[in-house]
Amino acid sequence: MIDMDMQRTGFRGRMAGLLRRGRARRTLAGLLLLALLGTATTATASTAPAPAAPARAAAAAGAPTGLAAARWGDRRLDEVSFLTTHNAFTNYEDSRWSSVNQSESVRAQLEGGVRGLSLDTHWYERSTWLCVISFGSDCYPSDVYLCHGDCKTFAGATYALPRQSFHGTMQTVVDFLATHPEEVVTVFLEDYVSAEQLRQSLGRVRGLSDMVFRPDEWGVRQNGWPKVADLVTSGKRLLIFSDRSDRENLGVMYDRSWTVSNFWSLGDLGNDLTCVSRWSDLPLDRQEPGFRRLFTMSHHRNVPTVLTAALDNGAKLRDRIAERCRPAAGGRDPNFVSVDFHRLSDGSGHTPASIVAELNARP
Repeated sequence: MIDMDMQRTGFRGRMAGLLRRGRARRTLAGLLLLALLGTATTATASTAPAPAAPARAAAAAGAPTGLAAARWGDRRLDEVSFLTTHNAFTNYEDSRWSSVNQSESVRAQLEGGVRGLSLDTHWYERSTWLCVISFGSDCYPSDVYLCHGDCKTFAGATYALPRQSFHGTMQTVVDFLATHPEEVVTVFLEDYVSAEQLRQSLGRVRGLSDMVFRPDEWGVRQNGWPKVADLVTSGKRLLIFSDRSDRENLGVMYDRSWTVSNFWSLGDLGNDLTCVSRWSDLPLDRQEPGFRRLFTMSHHRNVPTVLTAALDNGAKLRDRIAERCRPAAGGRDPNFVSVDFHRLSDGSGHTPASIVAELNARP
């Protein structure tokens, strides 16, 4: 019995040794195979073209330029037209307004093809009294807000709750541009704040400084406005205008230095279709050597309603441009067409968006 057990033990020992040697050989073979594969991979990488990722990145960077060139060709900024919304911030979606000029949020306006926004900037000083009587719903810090008149007078009419900060709305614009690298957006400020207050507010907008277009850096006075495609290539795709003159060092252009504009109102009845200058000393057909101002055209009434906007935004707008504003401006089309309730029209088949598209299709 002892001999049999010893034989079995010896047999198991020899088998274990064989298995260990077999595993060792397989392990060695596996290591050799991995080494060969690694060598082959290294050799392939050293002889292959440049990695695909940089090529994809370059293609992505070039795509907006190609799209802009295909869309705008060689046309300069003063040779194209943009749909613009009057009082873009007074809408049903961004805050609780009782009287509005637009039905959609600023972001939705941009997504819907609007490329010009008019905003009213006011300073609001924090009010403990308002905080108390509103039971805590109006406890906002001192800041630059978007108000249509005094920021403390009538909630829903001159300001809305939640309060709309200027820097928050500008962040919406910059974020839109970041996700739409082929687009150009212009902001017009009816400005009731100091240059320092505006500077502090703009300084809180992430990514803004990289996008702001500064005309002096481009020599616009000497060379004229750049091509739209060149703006896209450069990334300087945000233009900001103000009706105050002391903030051009912030990248905010004084509108009377760079634009002409018609008088803003169609009148209470919407029947004042004349196209006269907003500024008596700046006619719409102003001529300057080597430089042409951008033309902003307003087309809205004193009091906005969906009914009057629907009456005004179709054939009336199209005819007014062709028969009144184009001749008054020396035969040129408006660069910015500003309307209330930009999606509404009179059923004529012409909408503000289609009219702007028609202007851009003109030779």
